[in-house]
Amino acid sequence: MLASELAYTTLREEIVSGRLAPGSVLGEVEQAARLGVSRTPLREALGRLGAEGLAVAGKGRTLVVSSISAQDVRHLFELREALEAQAARLAARRADPAVFAALADRFAAAVTLLDADDRDHVAYYQLVADLDSAIDEAMASPYLRRALASLRSHVARARRLSQDDRDRLVRASQEHELIARAVAEGDATLAAQATAVHLRASLTHILTALTGEGPGMPGSEPANAPDTGTDPAETDLGTPPTPVREAAAR
Repeated sequence: MLASELAYTTLREEIVSGRLAPGSVLGEVEQAARLGVSRTPLREALGRLGAEGLAVAGKGRTLVVSSISAQDVRHLFELREALEAQAARLAARRADPAVFAALADRFAAAVTLLDADDRDHVAYYQLVADLDSAIDEAMASPYLRRALASLRSHVARARRLSQDDRDRLVRASQEHELIARAVAEGDATLAAQATAVHLRASLTHILTALTGEGPGMPGSEPANAPDTGTDPAETDLGTPPTPVREAAAR
C-alpha cells in the first residue's frame, strides 16, 4: 500500500470511528511521525480528507477534524434519501432476486448478531455493508455509486452519534429486511419507499440522541396526514404515507 493511501485510510478510519474527535489537530509533523510516513504523502492524505469534508482549516495553517452538528445531519439525510431511494429503485429493476432474498433472510435473523458479545456490533454492520454493496452492484449506475461512496463516511460518523442503541438496531434490521425483500421481488416503488422510511427513522433517532428533539425538517407533515399516494422518496423529509409505514411494520 502506498504511504499516502496508508495515511489516508488510517486517519479516515480514526475520524469515522470517533478515535480522532472533532476539533483534533491534524498536524503534519505529529501525524507523519505517528503513522510512520513522510510529510509529502501525509499532505496528500490530508488533502483527500479535506475534500471529503472530514478535515477543515483550523488556526494558522493547520487542519482539524471537522465537527458534525444536528443541522449537518439534517443536510446529510436530505441528500442521502434522494440518492439511496433512487439506488434501491434501480436495484429492484436490475437485481438478481436470489441475492436480495438471501440478504432479507439474513436480516430476519439479525437479532442474533445484536445479542452476541460484540459491543461494536461489527457483524451487524458488516451485514448492512453487504446490503449496500449488493445495491451498488445491482443498480449498475457508476455515477450514483460514486456519489453514495462520498456520503458513507459521514453516514458512519452520524451513526456513532446515536450510540448504537440496540432497540433502534433491531428496528433498523427489520427495515433493512423490507428493503431487501422489495428489491428481491422487483418492487421498485416499495424499495424506494422502504428506504425513505428507514432513513427518516434513523434521522429521528440520531437527532434525538443529539438534541433530545425530532427532525424538525421544513415541510414535515403531521403524523396523521392523509395518504396522498406520493412516493416519499420524491418529497421532503416529512412523514411517509400511511401504507408505507404499515408495510415497514410487518
